[in-house]
Amino acid sequence: MAGDGGPLSGGQARLSDIAAQAGVSEATVSRVLNGRPGVSAATRQAVLTALDLMGYERPQRLRQRSNGLVGLVTPELDNPIFPAFAQAAEKALIQHGYTPVLCTQLPGGAVEDDFIELLVERGVSGIVFVSGLHADTTASVDRYIRLIGQGVPIVLLNGHTPEVPAPFISPDDRTAARLAVQHLVDLGHERIGLAVGPRRFVPVIRKIEGYRQAMAQLLGVTEVEELISHSLFSVEGGQAAAAILLERGCTGIVCASDLMALGAIRACRGRGLSVPGDVSVVGFDDSPLIAFTDPPLTTVRQPVQPMVKAAVHTLVEAINGAPMRHFELVFQPELIVRGSTGSGPLVSR
Repeated sequence: MAGDGGPLSGGQARLSDIAAQAGVSEATVSRVLNGRPGVSAATRQAVLTALDLMGYERPQRLRQRSNGLVGLVTPELDNPIFPAFAQAAEKALIQHGYTPVLCTQLPGGAVEDDFIELLVERGVSGIVFVSGLHADTTASVDRYIRLIGQGVPIVLLNGHTPEVPAPFISPDDRTAARLAVQHLVDLGHERIGLAVGPRRFVPVIRKIEGYRQAMAQLLGVTEVEELISHSLFSVEGGQAAAAILLERGCTGIVCASDLMALGAIRACRGRGLSVPGDVSVVGFDDSPLIAFTDPPLTTVRQPVQPMVKAAVHTLVEAINGAPMRHFELVFQPELIVRGSTGSGPLVSR
């Protein structure tokens, strides 16, 4: 390849890698990188996006100004579902020509309001919030209303409030809980507990609603308070919540996150119980690598990719002048059955 000293000069393997990423031929990649005619605008953009995603520096002649900065505010990345959201959002923003600015909240570090102030000072074109304070029913929504008043487009994932006139993108948490309960009932479980996070969060409220409905419809159980255990969205939180549910005789445990489910499995083993031999455990998210746990985790998959694509598309439309409207797009989750669930006491083993 003719080049200008960048890391792409030479190296046929790199050409093939870029071609595979972009879904085009090596010859097409070569034509784009060398500025030759005969390539459509869409194909050219696909090749340039592949360069960006693979960490290659664009040749000088092909560099272009970013359409602008877009803030991406996420919780701490200890939970693997949030890096998955961040990576998907960064990819989608780059494909639209925007430069993502990742703002990760850490314990004792910058809080959401600090990041908002920083991003506004930087003149960002818009902000995507993932599982932020908009999911907390006790938090003020003034920060979001101020942003909208300042003309900063925003999109909010995993949380909802009718008080903010902005787009919301959510998984169907009620359906997620129902899918998990249905699966355990089909396996013969009837004493099914729910391990969730603090009561104040919208996804928790919705999962409890779905769980209550499923328990009533499928098992005729309407008194479920003692079968709901609140804790933190972490391995330790799941372990603590599951310990309470095991004390109360649960043979199936539905968890509000994959990390909580791993904690629930730890709680079972700490009591000499096997999973799924004695207790079945269902997670939520289908986080990266969760299929490789011991046992592989049955979980309800959060549709990260379509949710993020919708969020970025909606944000870009707003940046381009579409009026900011209040609505919620709700995406359907999917039950992924693996090895952490098995026959309950109602089914002969």
